[in-house]
Amino acid sequence: QVQLVESGGGLVQAGGSLRLSCAASGGTLSNYAGGWYRQAPGKEREFITAISRDGATTYYIDSVKGRFMISRDNAKNQVFLQMNSLEPEDTAVYYCATSPQLGYPYDNWGQGTQVTVSS
Repeated sequence: QVQLVESGGGLVQAGGSLRLSCAASGGTLSNYAGGWYRQAPGKEREFITAISRDGATTYYIDSVKGRFMISRDNAKNQVFLQMNSLEPEDTAVYYCATSPQLGYPYDNWGQGTQVTVSS
């Protein structure tokens, strides 16, 4: 399994943007589908978006469609999450994860990065 480290979280005002990065080490990220989850205080971890190994296929939950965009740079062993038009409801710890391919359970997780959106 690759090791995953997220970065790019922080405090932003509503309507602002953040770009999260997920760097992989100890392996080849292109061998895995990538995904982002988030967990808000007192809530269960929630799937947000996923991207196929080659980056050609992506999925989003309805609440982030049109605002968030997942991408990847396999040459740099990184997956990204561009978040625009952020809302206070987006406040959570964001985790990147990998699975053998889209549709398979995610079995490898980063430590998370905090995103706080102020109103």
